[in-house]
Amino acid sequence: MMTQHHTISLSFLLLLLCHFTTTSAQSPAQAPSQDLAQTPAKTPTKSAAPAPIQLPAQSITPVQAPSEVPLVQAPPRKVKPEPTNVTKILDKAGGFSVFIRILRSTQVINQIENQLNVSNSLSIFAPTNGAFSGLKAGTLNSLSTEQKVQLVQYHILPSFVSLSNFQTLSNPVRTQASNTDEYPLNITTQGNWVNISTGLVNTSVSGTVYADSQLAIYKVDAVLLPLGIFAPKPKAPAPAPALAKPNKGSLESSSSTSAEASTLDSPAAALNASGAQSLTRTAGMVGLAFVLAVFSVGTV
Repeated sequence: MMTQHHTISLSFLLLLLCHFTTTSAQSPAQAPSQDLAQTPAKTPTKSAAPAPIQLPAQSITPVQAPSEVPLVQAPPRKVKPEPTNVTKILDKAGGFSVFIRILRSTQVINQIENQLNVSNSLSIFAPTNGAFSGLKAGTLNSLSTEQKVQLVQYHILPSFVSLSNFQTLSNPVRTQASNTDEYPLNITTQGNWVNISTGLVNTSVSGTVYADSQLAIYKVDAVLLPLGIFAPKPKAPAPAPALAKPNKGSLESSSSTSAEASTLDSPAAALNASGAQSLTRTAGMVGLAFVLAVFSVGTV
């Protein structure tokens, strides 16, 4: 009896539990709170692709083209400097117009610019206008084109020489003229003085016109005359006097004279000639005496 009572009680409890469970499942869920409503639920799974984000039309701005101005400016490229303009320097210094004209007429200026363009160094002795006016009239006009070129090149040293380095040069100093035998140039120094001798001209550097690490131009007050062009020429020997053409009479007299001289060369010939002259004088005297005798007989 007691066992049956316990079974009925357990069945009743199970029934009540089932009824409570069914009632809880069918009752409406409580509305979420306001904070949870404002926060979107995160329901995407790992396999679901994210939805594309759509921005409002007003927030899209057009893309600007890239600017041509770089953010970091490149340093300016180093332009190769032009060769030093020698004629421009001389023209700016003033007083070298004659030397400028000769540089251009002989085209030596082109050689100078080409050498400076390939980084060769030069030293130039530039004669002033007064130096050229000191030459004899017609000196330059009497020179050939080649001699004028040699004259200008004689004023150019093929290296840069500062005033303090002239004392280190060995004589004869080499120039751009032909050679040191026909175109010798001697340079000596005394303190700050630089003396130049060509064998015909003695002068000195009177100033510095221009100087950098490649080119030096020095002012000189005399034109450097090289021996190869201006050396005194030896005088030609005087022509032999022309022989006078002998005439016929003089030729005969000279022949007789020479014949007489030849006959008188030997003592025998001289004696024969003397005897003949004596006989002639004796015959003459006898004839004269005979004439006088006949004349005296006639008068008696």
